[in-house]
Amino acid sequence: MPTATSRPSLRTWVAGARPRTLPAAVVPVALGAVVGVGQGGARWWTVAPALVVSLALQVGVNYANDYSDGIRGTDDSRVGPVRLVASGLAAPGAVKRAAFASFGVAAVAGLVVAATTSWWLLVVGAASVLAGWFYTGGSHPYGYLGLGEVFVFVFFGLVATVGTTFVVLERLPALTWVLGSVAGCLACALLVVNNLRDIPTDREVGKRTLAVRLGDRATRRLYELLLAAAFVLLVVAALIGPVGALAGLAGVVVAVPAVRAVSGGAVGRDLVAVLGTTGRVQLVVGVLTTAGVAFTA
Repeated sequence: MPTATSRPSLRTWVAGARPRTLPAAVVPVALGAVVGVGQGGARWWTVAPALVVSLALQVGVNYANDYSDGIRGTDDSRVGPVRLVASGLAAPGAVKRAAFASFGVAAVAGLVVAATTSWWLLVVGAASVLAGWFYTGGSHPYGYLGLGEVFVFVFFGLVATVGTTFVVLERLPALTWVLGSVAGCLACALLVVNNLRDIPTDREVGKRTLAVRLGDRATRRLYELLLAAAFVLLVVAALIGPVGALAGLAGVVVAVPAVRAVSGGAVGRDLVAVLGTTGRVQLVVGVLTTAGVAFTA
């Protein structure tokens, strides 16, 4: 691991935050909020702090992952987005502080929501922060045991979506659980293709991600299954809620090139491009589904 020789620039910190992953934080909040359209008693102001919580958690997880993987040396030979610690662009301590600062921002925003809604949300928030840190942090990170996808589905799918609906409506219609599952599948697809790319290097350093455990071929099938499940769930959402949820199916157009690349055996830097495309699928589905539900509610 190279040693940082100068103070990182703002551009470096932004790159280290991995902005391509931020749709994973925005989409579930948007989907959770739109469930409140047409419902009486909706508290729309709570969407803003809920979005801050989600974004800050995502950035915190990214910095925490950078720090923990960096000090272990598991990022040293990896292809993909910039790693601050592994590349020597920032000192480990600085990246760790950035992670804690991000988690702190999430905690403050979460307090605002909990104080005006329900204090049990603090338990959910604390669990989210702890899960974010121990994904790759601590002596036995669960991300190294093949459980990362579970964390992503639960916290960047169900919790973010359902939690947003709850703070807006203080009740949980069935639609929010379906849309939360859509968000979870898309977020998991992002992680799966990331870990597919890293199978060779993760295997070398003993990082037993789900992709390493399943192997290359099965991981590619899992990626395809997650995207397919997201689109099937949109149909379910339209059956139990506003028909406008079907607008999200337009995301298939964006998803097809990514699926072709993955099923065709793309590796290394080619999968970096697929990672970006998967993020766009997530964003397109989120935006169009949100708009469709809002206009037909």
